[in-house]
Parts: sequence; C-alpha cells; structure tokens
Amino acid sequence: MADLDVTRSLVIPAAELSERFSRSSGPGGQGVNTADSRVELSWDIAGSAVLGPTLRTRLLTNLSGRLVDGVLTIACQEHRAQLANRRTARARLAAIVAQAAAPPPRAR
Repeated sequence: MADLDVTRSLVIPAAELSERFSRSSGPGGQGVNTADSRVELSWDIAGSAVLGPTLRTRLLTNLSGRLVDGVLTIACQEHRAQLANRRTARARLAAIVAQAAAPPPRAR
C-alpha cells in the first residue's frame, strides 16, 4: 500500500494506515459469499506522527463524530472487486481529512 496524499502539505504514510477485509453484502452472485471484498480503512489521528499539534487538534475536533478512540475508519463495499473498494476507501479518507484539515475562514 502506498502513502496517501491528502493535500500538498499532508501525506499519510502507508505505515499509519491499516486495512481490514471482510465479506461484503449485496449483489455479486455466488462470489459474494467467498470473496473478502469489503474494505475498512483506518487511521489513528490521535497517535499519528505526521501531524502537528494544531492540525491534530483541528482534525480531532472537526471529526469528533466519526472517531472512535481517536481512530477514523472508512468502510467501503460498493464494488464487487476488493481493489476498487480499496481505491474508493482511500479517496474517501483523503477527502474527509482534507475537508476537516482546512483552516477556518477569516472573520470579516
């Protein structure tokens, strides 16, 4: 697994991401019962070494409703193929973190 580019200044190392695979529900014929195509991608924001204190606090505050013990988990089972679900989960994680990491707008 490669590093995840979130923004120009924020790259999540592959070592900090963990993937878990399980059986997906939904369409897929007989293959749905045997293939582990569902992906859960997790990143420990509270324990991340790449975040500064300001960015860590901003992420923990903005994502507080999505975190469990400081860990952000994204699940994807939209596709029949595990690789497609991995790509979708990585893209979702990057988008969520990028949105939460954006600085608040200046007061006028």
